Amino acid sequence: MPLPRSFLRRIATALLALAPLAALADDKHIEWVVGYAAGGGSDVVARTVAEAMSRTLGQTIIVNNKPGAATNIAADYVAKSKDYGHVMLTADFATLAANPSLFSKLTYNPEKDFVPIGLLARFPMILVVAPNVPVKNFKEFQAWAKANEGGTMYASAGAGSPHHLATELFRERTGLKLNHVPYKGAAPAVQDLLGGQIPFGFMDSASVQQHIGAGRLKAIGVASLARLKTMPEIPTLAEQGLTGFEAYAWQGLVVPTGTPPDVIARLGKALQAALDSTPVKARFQTLALEALPGTPQQMASYAKSERERWGKLIHDNNIKLD
Repeated sequence: MPLPRSFLRRIATALLALAPLAALADDKHIEWVVGYAAGGGSDVVARTVAEAMSRTLGQTIIVNNKPGAATNIAADYVAKSKDYGHVMLTADFATLAANPSLFSKLTYNPEKDFVPIGLLARFPMILVVAPNVPVKNFKEFQAWAKANEGGTMYASAGAGSPHHLATELFRERTGLKLNHVPYKGAAPAVQDLLGGQIPFGFMDSASVQQHIGAGRLKAIGVASLARLKTMPEIPTLAEQGLTGFEAYAWQGLVVPTGTPPDVIARLGKALQAALDSTPVKARFQTLALEALPGTPQQMASYAKSERERWGKLIHDNNIKLD
């Protein structure tokens, strides 16, 4: 028996109504580019958040590590991509704040070539000393450092890294004579701190939390205005007399300019849901880092203020990477 024409018309109307939803479906994976090697803190953050975002989006996110040139290789790759809606970048302290001043020329424009999705997290910087350094607090540290007439060596994760720039700011604020020893990453710097080959450094919380907890490194103070929830026993440098001193390694998520607004909004909602999820919060806690949920506008404002703040320090001290 043939179906009534009115019934067929209703089915056709319903199918037409569903057509826009079908058009929105996207089976292609999203590429999340990270400017650091696999296994490091930035990589772990990206993979943790990507897993949670994938569940919300119903879309696979694949992390692609493109290390080198202080994140410039990864940033250039994403800035030039036209695969809108399918590529995004971990844009961090280096990419958006320090590199515009550290390098005479960049192949990307941090303000014009990217659109922010939102901040991811920040790693507080901690002043740590090797086990053989005879100090327990900031006052003792200052006295010890001043006694070294030739200057005191310090480790960083590399020239221009937040570890390096935080210590340069510290040098400015304290007047101490300090000599920079750059390493190729936080891990080898921490190894020499553990072995006593170098006396101190500002290290990100993720790199040193386990060593502080095990008593292998001594934490003198945190470069944040409040104590860390994961390590509340460590006093801030501010409460020990170095007022207003803040330094963080931080990260955000961006897409290339040209990405449609509806895609940006969709990714933003998925990011905020991920940062608010229990698995991501738990993983971040193990890394002693702070999630930074917020809007694209808040990320743009934060990146601008950081670019101005650290750009002045870089120019005043004539720090260059080329």
